[in-house]
Amino acid sequence: MFRDQSLVVVGGGDSACEEATYLTRFASTIYLVHRRDTLRASKIMAERTLSNPKIKPVWDCVVTEILDAKLDKVTGVRLKNVKTGKENRLDCAGVFVAIGHLPNTQLFKGGIDMDENGYIIPKRGQETNVPGVFVAGDCADHIYRQAVTAAGMGCAAAIDAERYLARLNQ
Repeated sequence: MFRDQSLVVVGGGDSACEEATYLTRFASTIYLVHRRDTLRASKIMAERTLSNPKIKPVWDCVVTEILDAKLDKVTGVRLKNVKTGKENRLDCAGVFVAIGHLPNTQLFKGGIDMDENGYIIPKRGQETNVPGVFVAGDCADHIYRQAVTAAGMGCAAAIDAERYLARLNQ
């Protein structure tokens, strides 16, 4: 769908750099739009991204509008420079927003053990520190964050839950 077309990736962290690098397999140019003048990604990821000739950084800008999205297509984005306030248009065939990921786990804060970023920490398999509570998917996976990984974790959590219930009934 996007082969040999220009695309926009919004973000400046590892997620955005990974997305931009992946999309270079298909697109002619990737415009990496970031609101700052340097990437927040890890040093090695930032260097790898910026050394790719297909990736063009667009510094100090935010996307204010995705053009023609209401017509079920994207023809470009409207950008605003956060330092100068100047706006301009950037033609592209698609927009990918990769501004990081926060797990939706605040409901369990203080009850289930989490790391400093809010991801639930499994103790053994998919079990948490709370008996009978199991974890799977994006709330525990801060590395891969893929549907196929979440499905596998869900299967493992179901097996762990079944074994837990079997132990209760002995």
